[in-house]
Amino acid sequence: MNEHDTERIASLLQDDGMTAATSMEDADVIVLNTCCIRENADNKLYGQLGNLKQLKADKPDLQIAVAGCLAQKDREQIQERAGHVDVVFGTHNVHRAVELLEIARTQGPVTEILEAAARDDALAFPSALPVRRESDHAAWVTIQIGCDNNCAFCIVPAVRGPEVSRPFDQLVGEVAALARQGISEVTLLGQNVNSYGRDLAIAARRAGDDVRLRPMFADLLRTIGDVDGIQRIRYTSPHPKDMQLDVAEAMAETAAVCEHLHMPLQSGSDRVLSLMHRGYNAERYLRVIEQARATIPDLAVTTDIIVGFPGETEADFERTLEVAAEVEYDSAFTFVFSPRGGTEAADMEADFCDPAEVTDRYDRLRVVIERSARQRHAARIGKTEEVVVEGTSKRDDSVLTGRTRQNKLIHFPSPEPIKAGSYATAIVTGASMQYLTGELVEVTALPKRRTRIPVVPG
Repeated sequence: MNEHDTERIASLLQDDGMTAATSMEDADVIVLNTCCIRENADNKLYGQLGNLKQLKADKPDLQIAVAGCLAQKDREQIQERAGHVDVVFGTHNVHRAVELLEIARTQGPVTEILEAAARDDALAFPSALPVRRESDHAAWVTIQIGCDNNCAFCIVPAVRGPEVSRPFDQLVGEVAALARQGISEVTLLGQNVNSYGRDLAIAARRAGDDVRLRPMFADLLRTIGDVDGIQRIRYTSPHPKDMQLDVAEAMAETAAVCEHLHMPLQSGSDRVLSLMHRGYNAERYLRVIEQARATIPDLAVTTDIIVGFPGETEADFERTLEVAAEVEYDSAFTFVFSPRGGTEAADMEADFCDPAEVTDRYDRLRVVIERSARQRHAARIGKTEEVVVEGTSKRDDSVLTGRTRQNKLIHFPSPEPIKAGSYATAIVTGASMQYLTGELVEVTALPKRRTRIPVVPG
């Protein structure tokens, strides 16, 4: 989501007449777009701002802006700690980036933090703004902003606000427009994507409409899957407590939806899940995974797991190992618990786990995750995979890099260059924990990109 916001900010600056600089030393404007999920984000931001202090002294006209979640959280504190920052703006006013820079240019440093996005303000959604994409064939699409959950470890509701879904027809129209521009792959973004539309249904019911009070995510997958030109649909991230069979059925029945499910576990212990306020237990989680795999052929499953949540005992952690071993994840993002100011878990200091024990648990969890990743990757050997070419390998220009439908990285040699965004088939010949290797079979489709030709009168 922050990457998507960054694309929008870059586009706004570009539309204002700026071009991308090749280095910070050459820049007239530097924007640091932040995330505050983990504590090291704070350290990185203030370290970077310290590094920029001398550059600002050497170039007094240089403007430095801090945006995103950490700006939403720290607010005036940023300019108090780094007086050379010109603009601070949060997650709800990305569309104001250019205006705020102009105000700072003429009136001095400015901090503007909006508490929440207005439901009827289309500019509150990053996808409503112009974009400068890093990819010509793939695009992010924000389907909702904010979050209504209350996970004890998470700062997102405080910095992104309550859940607000974009109108259904607006989303379908945006995806259709992307397809006409040559985009073939979209990733649907939301803090809790599978609850998409529940707030719209509640608002419609209050307005007197006779509608079912249910999420519309499965409907959205099917409808976007029917958009001509869209060949791949991904989404992140769903929540186990909101995962229903209709989503799995929509994934199985919609050819464009990729066979990859990222389903955060966080912990395998029911006691810890309750402390986290996750709204499900291990049995419910395992049932969701079992149901999804039974419904969606050849499904890859990935996850997020936190090690060392306050109060976690050895027995709690062993239950996490058991669940991870039972699911056999294709890969996982594993994190050591990081207290975030403003969250419930940050105030549970008396129950913080011993760092040495947490390190040991983290290493033991990685063994389980890496074992299943190797096994599941090895099982791909001999299979023919559909691949979207992303470019050449950083180590060897004769080797192409791409993504399978399961979102696995695959490297394969090619006798000639193939454009990024092309679709190809490759036979998997080798596997490691992080990626696959293969042999090119054939290129099945070249990217469809529209070239804009400037028209000059006269």
